[in-house]
Amino acid sequence: MTEPSLEDRLATAASWIREADGILIAAGAGMGVDSGLPDFRGQEGFWKAYPALKAARINFQEIANPRAFRNQPELAWGFYGHRLDLYRNTQPHEGFQIIRRWAASKPHGCRVFTSNVDGQFQRAGFPDEDVYECHGSIHWLQCSPPCRATVIPADDLEVKVDAVTGRWVGPLPTCGRCGALLRPAVLMFNDFLWESKLFKQKLPPLQAWLKQVQRLVVIEIGAGLEIPSVRVFAETAAAAGRLVRINLRDAEVAADNAVGIDLAALPALAFLDKRSVG
Repeated sequence: MTEPSLEDRLATAASWIREADGILIAAGAGMGVDSGLPDFRGQEGFWKAYPALKAARINFQEIANPRAFRNQPELAWGFYGHRLDLYRNTQPHEGFQIIRRWAASKPHGCRVFTSNVDGQFQRAGFPDEDVYECHGSIHWLQCSPPCRATVIPADDLEVKVDAVTGRWVGPLPTCGRCGALLRPAVLMFNDFLWESKLFKQKLPPLQAWLKQVQRLVVIEIGAGLEIPSVRVFAETAAAAGRLVRINLRDAEVAADNAVGIDLAALPALAFLDKRSVG
């Protein structure tokens, strides 16, 4: 059987989105690449973004780890501080607004499930209560022990990172209650102390919303295979609807109610938009 052409797959995806009464966006790191954000795909890609860590031969799993905050706090905060500053100053690409326009025409609108910790959906105008961040958000902080089951906004945190050494400059962020080191409220590798309550409280409303949608289309964008949180959720949700998988490298689908689009996020969304999706 001949595989449908990209043009045919785009046409199918566009028709599914037109027919939908609600849209679930399931987004991984590939969603932010067109905004200029790194996705840390592969060792060399990560080290290209952080040459100081390459010089120290420290990989992503080692620095994105609670152990790094215990053993090398200046370097760990240098890495996360740089990311926080980057995300604060990155303008979300036009694809976010394309999705918002589609959602505005749907009776049940749109919800977002994302493993990204960058806050780009909120920055693009999506209501915070409609965005479930399954790995937390770098825009929130928690005590590293932790001393209390709560998180605090990172809005007032001034980022100072040495561009050459990649290390935090000056006093490290500390907890106002116990004086211990603060850390981002994101799920790291080998992380058993992540304060997830703020984020996980959004899951029941999302599940309730999914039950209301009669003609659901799940648009999965840039979700990787190595950590499949987003892909698993997207496929599970789409069992009662349809799945459009947008992924430049891993767009394969196995179900009849799914179609794969092997393009990057923004080009795929723009092509679909031109087919009068909205």
